[in-house]
Amino acid sequence: MAATPRTPSLTEPGAQPPLGLRERKKLRTRVAIRQATYRLIAEQGYDATTIEQIAQAAEVSPSTVFRYFATKEDIVLTDEYDPVMEASLRSRPADEAPLLSVRLMMIESLTSFMETENEELRQRTRLMVEVPAIRARMTETMSDTAKILAQVLADRTGRSADDLKIRIFIAAVLGALREVTLYWGEHDQEGDLIAMINDALDTLEGGLLL
Repeated sequence: MAATPRTPSLTEPGAQPPLGLRERKKLRTRVAIRQATYRLIAEQGYDATTIEQIAQAAEVSPSTVFRYFATKEDIVLTDEYDPVMEASLRSRPADEAPLLSVRLMMIESLTSFMETENEELRQRTRLMVEVPAIRARMTETMSDTAKILAQVLADRTGRSADDLKIRIFIAAVLGALREVTLYWGEHDQEGDLIAMINDALDTLEGGLLL
């Protein structure tokens, strides 16, 4: 069974301002849908789990599920961490090397995720490896994260978020994160995921030398 998703505490670095009542209700609905989905998938498999079953388990209508998530793959892949990562990256010192800032932000966010939602992370990673539709959708959803992080670096450097160097920088970092995650999943989630991500970023920082 998946761990109960949560948003990071306001005492953590990069914490967000308190949500209003409407936003809290929306968050609870998203969490309920995602939690029901992971529970059903664990019980009967991904392909056998339908939107109708998810809606019933989450005590919402199928139309509500689709209002929050465009596809079943999105339920598996979507979390609440993009705003947290954005705030964390914006909180880094302006004169810090961009790759170091992104590294520390990613490790901070992943550490928090693993401490509170470790089983969800492991189940999600297994599904990324086993279900081609999820793996394909992951590439699309990462583009949303890329836009957010690119805007932060653009604001820091005075460049456009569409600047080619910024796009290449973000694509390289997120590409490394994607490949490490898939590798970890393909190898039965053995090894220290955070150490593997640090090693991958060391490779980028070292100029991609083999």
